[in-house]
Amino acid sequence: MSFGHSPEHCALYCEETGVLISGDMVLPRISINVSVFDIEPEGSPLALYLESLGRYETMREDTLVLPSHGKPFRGLRMRTRQLREHHDARLAEVREACAGKPQGAADIVPLMFKRQLDIHQMTFAMGEALAHLHLLWLAGELKRERGDDGVMRFSPV
Repeated sequence: MSFGHSPEHCALYCEETGVLISGDMVLPRISINVSVFDIEPEGSPLALYLESLGRYETMREDTLVLPSHGKPFRGLRMRTRQLREHHDARLAEVREACAGKPQGAADIVPLMFKRQLDIHQMTFAMGEALAHLHLLWLAGELKRERGDDGVMRFSPV
């Protein structure tokens, strides 16, 4: 089982043949969407995702990865390292933004996504912004307060 992208995501690995059917957990070129969803509004899916990546980091480097999107690839450990670095960079941006002034998820979206988003993409972007905010909040780095307008905003502890 892997967590973060979706509840109880399943990936299949055969150590004997060195083949991983990774589903959406490890893709060759893009990072997957890791979002807070309404079924777990207080969840920390990014923490779960990063923890789940640890399972892939112990697999052989020459593992043939069969992702659900994109072409099969090798170089699993390098790819998981790239995914961690990607999320570390996003978390650093979120920390910096929250240090300047309290930030809600809608404030974080333009930091994380530099392009114009349609309504479908915005839904995923808001969920991903919340996932990054929640990781820092639940780790004790940020506090969360509801403003007079009803919006939850995050700032340093």
